[in-house]
Amino acid sequence: MRMGIGLNLEQTQKLIITPELRQAIAILQLSSQELTEFVEAELLENPVLELAEVEEAPAEEAAAGEETAAETEQFDLDWQEYFADGRDIGYTGMAETRIEETSFEQFVSEESTLHDHLLWQLKLSQAQPEIIEIGEFLIGNIDDNGYLRISVEEAVEALGCQEHEVLTALELIQEFDPPGVAARNLVECLLLQLDSTYGEQPLARTIIVDYLEDLGEGRITKIAKNLGVSPGEVQEAGDLIKTLDPKPGRRFGDNTSTRYIIPDVAVEKVAGEYVVLVNDYTGSRLRINPQYRSILVQGISGEEDTKKFIESKLNSAVWIIKSIEQRRLTLYRVVKTIVDFQKDFLDYGIRHLKPLTLKQVADVVDLHESTVSRAIANKYVQTPQGVHELKFFFASGVEKAGGQGVASESIKKAMKELIDKEDPANPLTDQALTDALKRQGVRISRRTVAKYRDEMGIPSAGRRKRF
Repeated sequence: MRMGIGLNLEQTQKLIITPELRQAIAILQLSSQELTEFVEAELLENPVLELAEVEEAPAEEAAAGEETAAETEQFDLDWQEYFADGRDIGYTGMAETRIEETSFEQFVSEESTLHDHLLWQLKLSQAQPEIIEIGEFLIGNIDDNGYLRISVEEAVEALGCQEHEVLTALELIQEFDPPGVAARNLVECLLLQLDSTYGEQPLARTIIVDYLEDLGEGRITKIAKNLGVSPGEVQEAGDLIKTLDPKPGRRFGDNTSTRYIIPDVAVEKVAGEYVVLVNDYTGSRLRINPQYRSILVQGISGEEDTKKFIESKLNSAVWIIKSIEQRRLTLYRVVKTIVDFQKDFLDYGIRHLKPLTLKQVADVVDLHESTVSRAIANKYVQTPQGVHELKFFFASGVEKAGGQGVASESIKKAMKELIDKEDPANPLTDQALTDALKRQGVRISRRTVAKYRDEMGIPSAGRRKRF
């Protein structure tokens, strides 16, 4: 076989995502809070961009837009398209507040961590210096849930001390607040809390030590039979055990900040019709800096590097503004379509939520399903029925007797109402719930009822039964 080197020409087609398109896709997925952070970063990075008060825009910029469209044909950039309507359509953020106000946050003390709280109690104790030193080591090995994550043997080896000294320090810490702290397992944690909070509770102690798993599975009758007591006594002890905290350290600061939800869209009813308001229509508007606009009109001259820099920043600025405006329009169209589908929910509540798919919305707004998915990602809407994640409206469902669909969230609401009204001594089984829903016109299987019940965190009928 003869081998050699040859040169062949081949024509192929490839779909390439440009950096600008990739950025536009990323902007579409941003929530309003993330968009604000993105714009703030771009304002620092790109001198061509600036925020202008909305009130400044209409009259003055109309003439400038016409002039720009007429004088910039010589440039490769499509500036006339951008300035054609005489205004800067783009990001609208919150107006900057210049009134100096007293911030009460500066008077709020820092939240104490679990370790700080334990060390403070250790320093107040009257223990010997060597015990305090061992205690500091043990506290350093307690996790955020309050459990000791090192064995006594490992502590002895690490510190080079006696086992009884480690045990003394450990017993001291286990007397600290919160009750149950420094436990080495769940059983020890619950027993420490039981003794500290309720004193002598022989039945509850026995259940924790020997029947904790059975209690969790609701095997009340089995526990009662094995211990020779009534099911009611076991249930009473179980109720007491359920008041104990399996993770006593959680109530202390975990170094994570509180998450605040800022709705990206608001839906309000005006004169009997629902109006969609995207959360970027007031305050300051993102636009091209007038000085750079004049440079654009007059022509970019000077050194080649300077010219390339300005052109690059102008290109980037225009693309960002267009991408943000496209995000606003897409979000508006998607939410408007959702509102049209879910008017009954907005009027009457969750029992009237209908099944909805991405494809249904995509067909109406004439976009791809993936675009709709990106548009609703990480975004919330404020409605007359509360604040909901946009994904909430895309619920699966089942068919009612009349052929209409009913969303899974609506079915869960109906199930919750039925369970809330049940007889505790004779709770509704999954089959009984299925039959009750069918009487309401909802065609659903027992397996689906069990699935929805599990998703709501509601135990089975056997575990809900009260003796």
